[in-house]
Amino acid sequence: MRDRRLIGVVIPARDEAKAIGHVLAEIPGWVDAIVVADNGSRDATADIARNAGARVVSELRPGYGAACLAGIRALPPVDVVIFLDGDHSDYPDDMATLVDPILEGRAELVIGTRMPGASAALTAQQRFGNGLAVWLIRALWGVRFSDLGPFRAIAKPALDRLGMADRDFGWTVEMQIKAAEQGLATAEVPVRYRQRIGASKISGTVRGTLRAGAKILWVIGRHGLRRLLSGKPQLARGLVKPAGRDCTSD
Repeated sequence: MRDRRLIGVVIPARDEAKAIGHVLAEIPGWVDAIVVADNGSRDATADIARNAGARVVSELRPGYGAACLAGIRALPPVDVVIFLDGDHSDYPDDMATLVDPILEGRAELVIGTRMPGASAALTAQQRFGNGLAVWLIRALWGVRFSDLGPFRAIAKPALDRLGMADRDFGWTVEMQIKAAEQGLATAEVPVRYRQRIGASKISGTVRGTLRAGAKILWVIGRHGLRRLLSGKPQLARGLVKPAGRDCTSD
């Protein structure tokens, strides 16, 4: 518990036996519930996570979003949900930076941005894809993000209102688009990022990179076309504020 609020963590993981123990060991003691959503691992990921004290839920349908949705369903009642990758690329010590703006009422969604300081740990494909995606979001919704970083925190009532549905690579961008459409108070905070343990199933392969990039663009295009066809005016252009300032549009 932090500031008298219950905090839950969801960790989607697939074949992260070498990393998941390190991730769980570094999670702060004030976290109340940890769910590892095992996305069809063929190694000991689930056993290691369970032995480390996490609740493990199995989601056999492949997909990052599918694992996140399964993890959310398995959480007990909490006030804030943190999403954290299971490959040890994120620093759990940075969780307070993500959570505190929500607890203080300054934001409903806080995204850990890996740009620019941590960009050396990202592949060229990731840097290009992130840049293109956030540019398109700004062009279509008038909200300026700097990253689609998966390390993020969101107030549970806000998460419920978003109605998240994407089951694979479009999860993070769907959350940011829906947050923009619904006018969520959103902030970005810089977070550290390091080389993951093991090989990436997405950015580490040409096929995975192409699939992820195509899905992200498809999600942006689908939501953008629906917005244009609905005749809704574009949101006022604004910057997603650093968490140290009010999260309102300029």
